Amino acid sequence: MRPIETQTDREQKQKRNQILIGIILIALMVFSTLGYAAFNGFGGNNDGSFKYNGFKFKNVNGLWTTNINGADYFFLYKPQEVNKRELILNPLNYYYNKPLYINSDNFEAQQEITRNFYYISESIREACLKGEDCNNENLPIKTCEDNFIIIKEGENKIVQDKNCVFISGEFDSLVSLTNEFLYKLLDIV
Repeated sequence: MRPIETQTDREQKQKRNQILIGIILIALMVFSTLGYAAFNGFGGNNDGSFKYNGFKFKNVNGLWTTNINGADYFFLYKPQEVNKRELILNPLNYYYNKPLYINSDNFEAQQEITRNFYYISESIREACLKGEDCNNENLPIKTCEDNFIIIKEGENKIVQDKNCVFISGEFDSLVSLTNEFLYKLLDIV
């Protein structure tokens, strides 16, 4: 047989259970917050953002991006991951509102140029350098009097000749070399 409970006893028992559940929920919230903070660097930037030479970079959909004078630039490699050789290049303003021609052996490297010159150049078109054998006969023939970027397999180097930039290297390093060129052009490295 169960003992007879008074209304007051039942109310006290219900109040005690509510307080106990409240304490458990508060403890759970506090410990989950502390655990989240501990595993994520106590408020640090978990998005992988970092500063380099005064430029703030963050990862957006697998690309490293920085904003310069209101324009976003995107790269596959961080500035720390590319070579920092001395390059003599025309300044960025040589490309403003002028057509840019490109010929590339590597599609990803070509995309790096296209993605970052999209808002700078008047237009970006594939072309063939005069005197070179191009696979596509329908490409316009251009010279180094035009703004032209040529990305080819060959000796590892970045060279400017008049308005032509020659980026060459092993196929797998062409994107990194292209990022090096862009970082230098933008005065990031």
